[in-house]
Amino acid sequence: MAERLMVHPVNPQQRLVDKAVAVIRGGGLALVPTDAGYSLAWGLEAREAEERVQRLRELDSRHPFTLLCRQLSEAGRLARLDDPAFRLLRSLTPGPCTFILPASPDLPKRIKNAGRSKRRDIGIRLPDHGVIRMVLESVGEPLLSTSLVLPDEEHPNSHEADQVAERWLRWVDVMLDAEDCEPGPTSIVDCTGDQPEVIRQGFHPVAL
Repeated sequence: MAERLMVHPVNPQQRLVDKAVAVIRGGGLALVPTDAGYSLAWGLEAREAEERVQRLRELDSRHPFTLLCRQLSEAGRLARLDDPAFRLLRSLTPGPCTFILPASPDLPKRIKNAGRSKRRDIGIRLPDHGVIRMVLESVGEPLLSTSLVLPDEEHPNSHEADQVAERWLRWVDVMLDAEDCEPGPTSIVDCTGDQPEVIRQGFHPVAL
């Protein structure tokens, strides 16, 4: 059974975050709180953790995962941000919104070459939750993430900490329990076309 670390949701204890970060840096799979429910998160090069996620959720290698970033400059290194996209991200982040953006040449090769063809776009999130933001700062680079949806489910029910622990703790290496989160899902904004388009309104709808 994975370790369940009880952290303060607003002022997380650094020593507990550091324990989770050590697991992530070692290639482990974590349950982390966000501003749109709990998520699975793992390192950019953590192939084994990603394969566990794919088996658990019955996903193929072409399924896109979301990158959790610390700040706009980090997002701008991994994705191409034209002026309208930059202004949009600046107005809506940090927050419970996922942006589909054209991939930049600096996107790590393992992510870019996942599946049968090179990734031309990438999902990016700048979450507004103190715990995951501290995790990202401590790791020092983006993390890959995905929502808590099992194969027989259509929507995640992942914002209540006890329920998340009961269903998911057995499959991960560590959980940062910051009590119940804001519900999800995130809103999704596609920025790969001529104009940004909301393709899913989340628990907190967005207006462009």
